[in-house]
Amino acid sequence: MKHILVIDDAATVRLFHRDILEAGGYAVSEALNGIEALEKSLQTDFDLYLVDVNMPKLDGYGFLHELRAREQPQAPAIMVSTEAGDRDRALAYAAGANHYLIKPVRPEALLAAVGLLLGESHAP
Repeated sequence: MKHILVIDDAATVRLFHRDILEAGGYAVSEALNGIEALEKSLQTDFDLYLVDVNMPKLDGYGFLHELRAREQPQAPAIMVSTEAGDRDRALAYAAGANHYLIKPVRPEALLAAVGLLLGESHAP
């Protein structure tokens, strides 16, 4: 079973994403911010990261910069944000994101993106 780390400071958003991903057959862990996510990524190999942009302590951009700079296996990352501008999207890709979704995400769009990045397919 593929293991996904959901990183978001809002409990309701983490629960929403967890419910979608678990219904799609994935194992899910959670982190409240980029610092906690980096610590967890040292303890466990994740297959994918679902990353919020705006978080305290270390935001999503900082998390991805730090993660991508490490000498460890690299998993794909989906940046999820309320920021819908082209600049925000460009910053996410520059930080190391593989995909960018706007909140609130539609469950089918999230599962399609996850499946694509993990080399799987999810029929709607």
